[in-house]
Amino acid sequence: MDVFSDLIRGVRANGSLFGSSTLSAPWALHFVDGAPLTLCTVLDGEGWIVPEYGPPERLRDRETIVVRGPGTFTFVDEVGTRAEPIACGEHCAVPEEGGTRHRLGWHDVGCGGDGVGEGATLIVGAYPVRGEISRRLLDALPVVLRAEGGGTGDAVLDHLAAEAAVDTPGQQVVLDRLLDWMLVCTLREWFDRPGGERPAWWAAQRDPVVGDALRLLHAEPAAPWTVAALAERTGVSRSTLAKRFADLVGEPPLTYLTRWRMTLAADLLVDQEDATVADVARTVGYSDPFGFSAAFKRVRGANPSDFRRGAAPVGATTA
Repeated sequence: MDVFSDLIRGVRANGSLFGSSTLSAPWALHFVDGAPLTLCTVLDGEGWIVPEYGPPERLRDRETIVVRGPGTFTFVDEVGTRAEPIACGEHCAVPEEGGTRHRLGWHDVGCGGDGVGEGATLIVGAYPVRGEISRRLLDALPVVLRAEGGGTGDAVLDHLAAEAAVDTPGQQVVLDRLLDWMLVCTLREWFDRPGGERPAWWAAQRDPVVGDALRLLHAEPAAPWTVAALAERTGVSRSTLAKRFADLVGEPPLTYLTRWRMTLAADLLVDQEDATVADVARTVGYSDPFGFSAAFKRVRGANPSDFRRGAAPVGATTA
């Protein structure tokens, strides 16, 4: 398992397409949920994404922008539009409002303005992101990121546009998976853009030595790793691995492993309510729950039981 796959595996669309309609100017759609990640793609037109925090971003035909919450954003025909904002959120997509093809408050070309040269077809997918694993991915992203048209994303977009244009059984499942595919393509393109800032782990996973070490740590986080054992598995000396890993990732291999184990443990403490602290400790490679608790507090700033209580929903019981 590579680092990116591990971080994005919890980011999944689930009934998240709440926008697919052709608009005629003027329009202003205010997406009010503040979803952790929202993917926006325009077909056959253009408009502007106006985030709550940050400058407006023009969105042209077959371009994709991803907006990171919790701030909200508005999609408008032009900056300073005369249109009154229409609130859009997860409940805009309920079947009584027309299913996937039409959304509350949206109108087709011809229902406003002259519909000539002013239309835009917008596809929007919102992603609920939960857990500490996925949060590490969010922390690596800006408020707004853009991917130009072309490449693999274009092929996905063709499928997405065709599926969104019809109402058929199983449609939402297909749309969810296509949105997932589109998001992965968009993020990969953004991380790989020339001259861009990217998290250390993104470049490090391409290195033939450090990339192999990272894959081993993510595939077997509970293994009794030492730098020597990791070096043997990657085919280099202990000193070579230690230096190369620290240079590319920014910290020693076992420091990285401890932080990753504590990230996994944080999600286990919240998601597996019946698991004891000792159970979680064993799952992430600690035979001694006291040693695990000390490491967890050092990295996360709270002991496991306090973290679990603080993360539990109101009314939930914790162990």
